[in-house]
Amino acid sequence: MTPAPKVTPPVAATPPVAMHPGWVQRVLGHHHFWALTALVLLLIYNVVNDPHFFAISVQDGHLSGSVVDILNRSSSLMIIAMGLTLVIATQGIDISVGAVVAISAAVAASMIGGELVMNGGTGMEDVTRFSLPVVIAAALGVSLVLGMWNGVLVSYLGMQPIIVTLILLGAGRGVAQLITKGQIITIYYSPYYVIGNGFLLGVPFSLFIVAAVAAIIVLLTRKTALGLFIEAIGINPVASRLTGVRARTITFAVYSVCGLCAGIAGLIVSSNIKSADGNNAGLWYELDAILAVVLGGTSLAGGRFFLFGSMLGALIVQTLTTTIYAAGVAPEITLVVKGAVVFSISIVQSDKVKAWIGSVAAARRKPGAR
Repeated sequence: MTPAPKVTPPVAATPPVAMHPGWVQRVLGHHHFWALTALVLLLIYNVVNDPHFFAISVQDGHLSGSVVDILNRSSSLMIIAMGLTLVIATQGIDISVGAVVAISAAVAASMIGGELVMNGGTGMEDVTRFSLPVVIAAALGVSLVLGMWNGVLVSYLGMQPIIVTLILLGAGRGVAQLITKGQIITIYYSPYYVIGNGFLLGVPFSLFIVAAVAAIIVLLTRKTALGLFIEAIGINPVASRLTGVRARTITFAVYSVCGLCAGIAGLIVSSNIKSADGNNAGLWYELDAILAVVLGGTSLAGGRFFLFGSMLGALIVQTLTTTIYAAGVAPEITLVVKGAVVFSISIVQSDKVKAWIGSVAAARRKPGAR
């Protein structure tokens, strides 16, 4: 008998592998996606208007160019934003950082003195009333005390952060003007210029200060349990306190650090412009810093925070400012343009808008979708 032939069962065709739509939501929902997109768009706009925007040259042994200038000028805002990030992560706020910048600059300028002395008619002679280390220590010490003052009122006396820092916002400007006696103090001491205008290895010295501050804060918040405690306080301060977290001490510490960061920024600002103006130094810095933190992905409701995102947000704010000036926008509407752009970025960063964009993108990838 002839054996029946073997019948090979048909092999089902392997359907094409479709990319899972979840990656769209993950990309769009990433806390740095929209901030990076905004920065890229700003850079593209600048390149279109100025083909030499990214050109970097070497002048007098250091790097020079539009990008270098933006990084240098954003350094003070980056430092303030990092300190403010820790405060906001605890459900707090500090709108006095601009006033602390002015006080720090005023202290440094008044200790150096505004006296111009010519060296035998051949050039300016460096004159200072106190040595540079003493000047820096005094300015930072005053800033730290102001931050501690905010911390005590918020953490130990239970006052609202917005009220506490609003008081210092107004009074701090007055203190700065008292220190400068209502005058703009010009600094004639070239070693002090290094802080905001100097270069190290061809790179602006202020960026090394930013890197040092960032390294210290990252080391304390990401390599120890401090960062976890800060986020726990921001998510639920009562529960964190009941679990043994020293919420008052940590809250006091973050306000102190924020004041210290504002003091460092004050040194950079006064060194950059070679003067101290109690009325205008650090003006609107508190708003720019809050915007930088929000653009960086940290929620004003507290909890999880992103230091790199805050630095990225500060870079966006400074790039936007430079772009507006380069475009020839009238000074009286500069703040309006900046507010509109930042508002748009904040809208697309909201959770509801992110979810809506992700759902639309996922729906378009479904089989049969047009």
